[in-house]
Formats: sequence, C-alpha cells, structure tokens
Amino acid sequence: MKTLSLLLAGLLLSMTLRAAELPAWQTTEQLAAPHLGQAWDTRAQRWLSADQLVAELAGSARVVVGEKHDNADHHRLQLWLLQQLQARRPQAALLMEMLQPGQQVAVDGLQHRDLPAPAALQAQLDWQPGWDWSLYGPLVRWGLQVPERLLAANLGMEQMLHRYKRPPPLSPRYSVAARATLEQTLLDSHCGKLDAKRLPAMLAIQQGRDEQMARVLAEAPTPALLLAGGYHARRDLGMPLHWQPQWGVTPTVVLLWEAGAGELPGRAQADYVWLTPALPEQDYCAGWGED
Repeated sequence: MKTLSLLLAGLLLSMTLRAAELPAWQTTEQLAAPHLGQAWDTRAQRWLSADQLVAELAGSARVVVGEKHDNADHHRLQLWLLQQLQARRPQAALLMEMLQPGQQVAVDGLQHRDLPAPAALQAQLDWQPGWDWSLYGPLVRWGLQVPERLLAANLGMEQMLHRYKRPPPLSPRYSVAARATLEQTLLDSHCGKLDAKRLPAMLAIQQGRDEQMARVLAEAPTPALLLAGGYHARRDLGMPLHWQPQWGVTPTVVLLWEAGAGELPGRAQADYVWLTPALPEQDYCAGWGED
C-alpha cells in the first residue's frame, strides 16, 4: 500500500507540474514553420518541447529572456513561462529592462497591494510611453502580485546622459566581431542618422545598460528572471558578457526567435532558442524622425 501511495503521489506531482498549453499565436507570419513553440537546446543540439524547457529552466537560479519588443507572442510566452516556473518553485524576482531606477520606489509601494485600473497603474509607475502597455501590462501586474520583488533593470536617464556626454572606454570584453555587430545594430536602429562622432557615446550607453542589468540580476533574490531585448540578452554582445566571476554561475540565456529570421543563434549566443511566429515585415525607418 505504501508503494502504491508513493506511485500515486508521484503521478499526481507530475500531472501538476506538466506545462499548460501554450497561448494561441497572435502574430501572423511563419505559422507553418516547423518547431513553433519548441526550443532549440544549443548545447545538446536538440529540440525541446515547451514543457521540457520549463523543466530545464526550473533549476537555474538566474535566467534572462531576450525578446523582440513589439512581438506580442514573445510577451505572452514570457508570462506563460513565469507562470509555469512559479508552479514548480516560487519565483523570487522579476527584472525588467522597461523599468528605470527612478521608478523603483513606486514599484515597491505597489508590491503585493491591490492594484488600480491600468491607466492609474501606469500613472503611479510613471510608465514610459515607449514601452507598449498592452504588451507589458500583464507582465508588470504579475511581477507586482506574485514574486517577492519586481525590479528595475535599466539605467536611469541621468546615467545615460552622463555616459553620452562623457563616454568611458569600451570594455575589452567585447570581441572585434561583437563590437562591429553592436555598431552596425546601433546604426541600423537609428536609420542611418547616427553620425560617427556620436557612435562611441551610444556604445557607452549600450554597455552601461548591460552592466546595470548584470549587476541588478546578480543582486536580486533568486530564482530571478530578467526580461530584456534580444541584443541585451545575448552572451556574446549583452548582459552576460559583463557577468563577474564573484557573482557565481552565469545566467541561463533564452532567446525568443522569430521563425524565418535567419540562422538560429548558436551556443556562443544563447543556451536555448525559443521559436515563435513572426511579425509581418515592416520598414521601421519609414517616417523616422518626422513630426
């Protein structure tokens, strides 16, 4: 009887921990691509189900998830992942690139309190309009209600401005290829309107943001999960590159990746690459800088 009871208990536990069905896809491109919703394990060189990915990440003290900011499926998967990890073990901290240090007092004042309606919550948080609340609102609310802490992971505007005016030397941690990739990415993101004189300052800000994210993640209670843009999450370019040995094991990196976006990142960039549908192709520079 005791053996049977243990078997039944084990079966019940496995059923409880089984990952729920993934959210329905919101984006419209690459819906027929193979392996949607699965994650490529760059070390084992195999595809994992979403359930298997959750099981792998549940043992990591620190995880960073890299997103494409305007892909709704990326944010729905992030929330799904947080919920599934929470079901396996309590999540101590959620960190967000979208929050700056100046907002932390307001965040702390709302932690584990009854939350107001969306408009009032945005106002209390001084939520920055550059981050689409319809995408990030559910994640913010989860971070305020469930884990011990919701933490700002980005630099403040004054810190960025200081780096812009007096850019420090670029870290020797960057390889030649990494620096070239970052430079081209910054040039592309500014639609060709970033002159060479300002490029070192923008690189200094990028480096400072990644250093800040690494520092906040290292100091956060664990298990901790950081949400950031894909370039900030990458091992070869972003936050993990600035991880200090005294902080312990480097964070596990998950990149959310649109199907059809080119060759999958490898082990040098991420531990897992989670495949999603893609947004329709668009010209982000159309009308850039116009009133």
